[in-house]
Amino acid sequence: MKVMRNIAALSLLAVALPVGAQDKQTAVANFVGKDGKEDGRAQLTAAANGGVLIEVEISGLPVNKWVAFHVHETGRCDAATHHESAGGHFNPEKAEHGILAAKGPHAGDMPNQYVGQDGLLRAQIFDSMVTLDGKTDGIRGRALMVHANSDDYRSQPSGDAGERLSCGVIQ
Repeated sequence: MKVMRNIAALSLLAVALPVGAQDKQTAVANFVGKDGKEDGRAQLTAAANGGVLIEVEISGLPVNKWVAFHVHETGRCDAATHHESAGGHFNPEKAEHGILAAKGPHAGDMPNQYVGQDGLLRAQIFDSMVTLDGKTDGIRGRALMVHANSDDYRSQPSGDAGERLSCGVIQ
């Protein structure tokens, strides 16, 4: 019930804000696959009490598989470098990687996401450890990344998530 109220509050927030203020409360990320072609999009919305809701849809991913989904530190998605240009995971607190790590998680950690039979990842993910435009926890200008494997939530520094499949700069 609380989630429904929060979603309703986010909808009201978007309607109630003046036009200029809405731009600061939302962001988008257009995803690019390993081949350099667009393969998805995310809509990000700042929550009134902190955190960011990420609504994402990405196509052309491995079917029937759990994949890792993270925030990366650099807002570059260069397919020629297999998205290595996005740097490591966003980790302003210098915490360990993973929700199961003793000194984790860090801000870029998010739960694994499931890709269905159609190769499409559709999800709504809430990251309570980030903001869109905060001084140290802001993610606008950084990248969202889908990896080939699921995150084991323990291995350092990236959860043994594997190859970078799709990347989107948060704008």
